[in-house]
Amino acid sequence: MRLLANPVLLRAALVLVCSISAFVLGLFMIRRLRKSIAAESDLGDAATPSLEMMPVHLYSTVIQQLKQQKHELQVQTQSEQLRARTSESFSQAVLTNLSSGVLVFGSNGLVKTANPAAKAILGFASMTGMSAADIFRGSVVHSANARKDIFPDETFDTAVRIADEVQTVLHQDTKRRDIKADYEGPTGQKRTIQVIVSRIPAVDGGLIGVACLISDLSEIEDIRRKQELRGEISAEMALQLRTSLTTIAGFAQQLANNRDPEFAQDLAKDIAQEAAQLDRTIGGFLTAERAAAQAAK
Repeated sequence: MRLLANPVLLRAALVLVCSISAFVLGLFMIRRLRKSIAAESDLGDAATPSLEMMPVHLYSTVIQQLKQQKHELQVQTQSEQLRARTSESFSQAVLTNLSSGVLVFGSNGLVKTANPAAKAILGFASMTGMSAADIFRGSVVHSANARKDIFPDETFDTAVRIADEVQTVLHQDTKRRDIKADYEGPTGQKRTIQVIVSRIPAVDGGLIGVACLISDLSEIEDIRRKQELRGEISAEMALQLRTSLTTIAGFAQQLANNRDPEFAQDLAKDIAQEAAQLDRTIGGFLTAERAAAQAAK
């Protein structure tokens, strides 16, 4: 008890106990640390092959996915190219077989495309790079006033050229023109043509160019003129028939009221002459109609 009461000895005993405890604790921690290091070392040795194999597997998967995506992209590209070629071939076939001519002017006012019908109607072997003024030259619209049924709110000059109409649609805010004009080809052949000039809008709202749909009305105009002439001939013949019938009726009335043999004989001759003239008129008309019908066949 006296030893414990001595503060120096008590302090020394406490230091000794603490030192022994620290030493034991240090040994325990060192041993535990060694076990942990050994366990990590074993785990590292076991995991090394797996870590080495993991990137190869990932690379193989990524490569396979890239190859699949490349194949799908190639198939899609080929499909789109096939659709584009099919659409282009279809459009080209339609333009080639159209009976109406199609001219496409670019935004610069020069021809980009012309189908065979346009070349045949206008008389050019090739029109690519030509302007509307070069193609239509001085062709003037038949009657600008005839277009009021299509453009009732617009006022037209009586001397409008086809080339001017193309430029109007190309450079002004006008969507369409429908005109008819007498056209003379480069070889001097004259035709009556109808031209529908329309804008070709771009997707962004701009202007790609102008398309001209050209129809040859020469045959129709020729038929119309023949019908008008036939109508005039019919009207003239009807007047002649009426005059002849009136004359014959008058001679017959005189013949019925007259008892003079000589005068009656003269009236009979006049009636016969008028009837012969009437027969020639009708016969000539019927012959002409028969010839026209055969020509139409």
